[in-house]
Amino acid sequence: MELHKLTIHELRDLLKKREVSAVDATRKVLERIDSVDDTIQAFITVDHNKALKQAEEADKLLQSGEGGELCGVPLSIKDVLCTKGIRTTCGSRILETFVPPYDATVVDKLNKSGAVTVGKVAMDEFAMGSTSENCAYRIPKNPWNPEYISGGSSGGSAASVAADECIASLGTDTGGSIRQPASHCGVVGMKPTYGRVSRYGLVAFASSLDQIGPITKDVRDCALLMNVISGYDPKDSTSVKRDVPDYSAALSKGLKGLKIGIPKEYFIQGLDAEVEKAVFNGIDILKEAGAETVEISLPHNDYCVAVYYMIAPAEASSNLARYDGVKYGYRDSSGESLQEMYRNTRSKGFGDEVKRRIVIGTYALSSGYYDAYYKKASQVRTLITEDFSKAYEKCDVIVSPVTPTPAWPIGEKIDDPLSMYLSDILTISANLAGIPGMSVPCGFSSKGLPIGLQFQAAHFQEEKLITTAFNLEQHLDLSPKRPEGL
Repeated sequence: MELHKLTIHELRDLLKKREVSAVDATRKVLERIDSVDDTIQAFITVDHNKALKQAEEADKLLQSGEGGELCGVPLSIKDVLCTKGIRTTCGSRILETFVPPYDATVVDKLNKSGAVTVGKVAMDEFAMGSTSENCAYRIPKNPWNPEYISGGSSGGSAASVAADECIASLGTDTGGSIRQPASHCGVVGMKPTYGRVSRYGLVAFASSLDQIGPITKDVRDCALLMNVISGYDPKDSTSVKRDVPDYSAALSKGLKGLKIGIPKEYFIQGLDAEVEKAVFNGIDILKEAGAETVEISLPHNDYCVAVYYMIAPAEASSNLARYDGVKYGYRDSSGESLQEMYRNTRSKGFGDEVKRRIVIGTYALSSGYYDAYYKKASQVRTLITEDFSKAYEKCDVIVSPVTPTPAWPIGEKIDDPLSMYLSDILTISANLAGIPGMSVPCGFSSKGLPIGLQFQAAHFQEEKLITTAFNLEQHLDLSPKRPEGL
């Protein structure tokens, strides 16, 4: 049995019946990493010893009838989430040797559920990017074609799941960084409502936008992982004190009476023809399953990219000010003064994209420009949020592509930041509005690359996303062969 290819629910059932052990499953996953990660390059850090120790503890819990829903399930973790005793680099040289003394709340929840952490996966430096090419250590490849991007910034998370190097993963989403790589790699990814999942222990990029979420092999696994990581956390001031439903219960609901909104602003010139065809095929399937479609409008959508790339860099410039070579992380010792030490540390420790966003953000927040840029962007952000509120008066779920195109070759856009930024045009608005969004595979391009369909719902309506996505998944046959060797 190829244990590494199983889903969470498939492996969980075998573990509970004691037909396989957590140690067996973890060894198979580690062997898979050893055999394919030289090609996929999804992992920055793999901790064989700790993973096997966690698996042994999981087997003890399973033997005694204890342990949570993820007991014994091997997972990968995006390298922006703090893990006690395992280094957390954020894909940056400036944190190359940083080993956190504590776990992020979501990691703590996984541990309490009995999950096994096999390692930390590659990402764009400090989650800034759309392709994971900004990682200081390695560029995670797309398992469907390693010459193509896996997406970003959670590219390592999506690639590790798609390549069966783990059973599932946790990523983070600041402007589409879960949904976009999930779409490019043919897996399921969810960005929960802002405040639904604790951000404590997440190394901040843009504090009002960042959100942690699952990347999984199917929708059922997404619901299971959401059950574990969701909930109020007093350690996080942005966490919302609200009851968490059983997301797995949403799998059994049908689509009769569900209204799906189709925003005219998302289906415009520049959208790849194969992406549009796959998405509308998905919409037709949902209609056959009982859903109704209505046309809606998001009139301020054209401003999303401009607003995002004003707010996100501004918050990043503030958050990244702490990396100065004094408290922790990399320190350059060649400077002859404190100012030189600061300057040299940040110049050598940060990559080009991070420095670009720090400069933009610092400028936007500077005296004389704050009102013209950051304040104005925040006002337009409110209008974008109101657009969604009005749209949800007409529909339950909004459907769209995740990205305008399938994945592209590595290196094609790395020297064109503007083109890269525009690739997130369909996902950014969910972060600005704080609503949940989800990517589900819906087809393949003529080159055999995955295409994703995006669902968005009103605040704290993740159940509707799971119901809609699960119904779509059950009616689609997406099983072409993987590239040779994978």
